[in-house]
Amino acid sequence: MTRREAREQALGLVFEKLFSDEAIPEIIELAREARELDPDPFSEKLAVGVFEHLDEIDARIEKYSIGWNKDRLSRVVLSILRLTIYEMSYEDDIPLSVSINEAVELAKKYAGEGDAAFVNGVLGTLVRTEFEKAES
Repeated sequence: MTRREAREQALGLVFEKLFSDEAIPEIIELAREARELDPDPFSEKLAVGVFEHLDEIDARIEKYSIGWNKDRLSRVVLSILRLTIYEMSYEDDIPLSVSINEAVELAKKYAGEGDAAFVNGVLGTLVRTEFEKAES
């Protein structure tokens, strides 16, 4: 399975969590049983990581979604941002540009018109504000 496919799986799990009170491991198990899903280890790591750091990730979404409240974002966009901000913050072996590109591609595939540009803008602002300052 490619990393892109693993991200899509992780996105599905993060999205599913929005509709369930179950913990991610239970959601993964239910997906295995109901859909015969065999999650990639990278998918599981991303999905679990999002919810281990959810408060921090959501605070950053609120901070960089200028003019938008997190509760006004579509569930797909929220899930993509959560997944990508986790990946950018905790997966050191993935270049930031790759994470952003993958998020934009997910938005093009699963979100509404204009959402890919919004996702790109939020993540680009986050990188310029947090990551580039940390490097200088």
